[in-house]
Amino acid sequence: MTPETLSLRPMGKIPAALAAIAPVAAAAVIGNVATLPNIAPWYEGLAKPPFNPPNGVFGPVWTLLYILMAWAFYRVLRSPEGVPRRRAILFFLVQITLNAAWSVAFFGLHSPTAGLVVILLLVTVIAATIHAFLAVDRIAGGALVPYLGWVAFATLLNASIWWLN
Repeated sequence: MTPETLSLRPMGKIPAALAAIAPVAAAAVIGNVATLPNIAPWYEGLAKPPFNPPNGVFGPVWTLLYILMAWAFYRVLRSPEGVPRRRAILFFLVQITLNAAWSVAFFGLHSPTAGLVVILLLVTVIAATIHAFLAVDRIAGGALVPYLGWVAFATLLNASIWWLN
């Protein structure tokens, strides 16, 4: 499937809202399922760098980032039809899939190595998604910048945990 062959018409408000929320909510649920039962004792037993945030920081940050992602995706889904919009939709769906895959790789598989591979792909695809969103809706693209910043930080954190363990 390429952006040129994908046919998605701009959506009404309610269908766009549902279509924007669904993949983000799915990634959040997958992330929680992979993370919560596995966080202790495995994660607690890992050596972590001194800049590792307390566990209580992650939930609120991810909640805000998921809200921004869904809102940005909603704006793109409501934008006029065309190759840039279709490209933005494809990039978004790839990055949200990688987002969920990271939790499974790192926490579910108990593998900082697998997590590092996935998060390196994720940070690259988020940057591409921002670029694609900017071509469709500058506000939507800008709304993803905090997400890129957090995942860049998470990449450093993942790499540090990998190195220390």
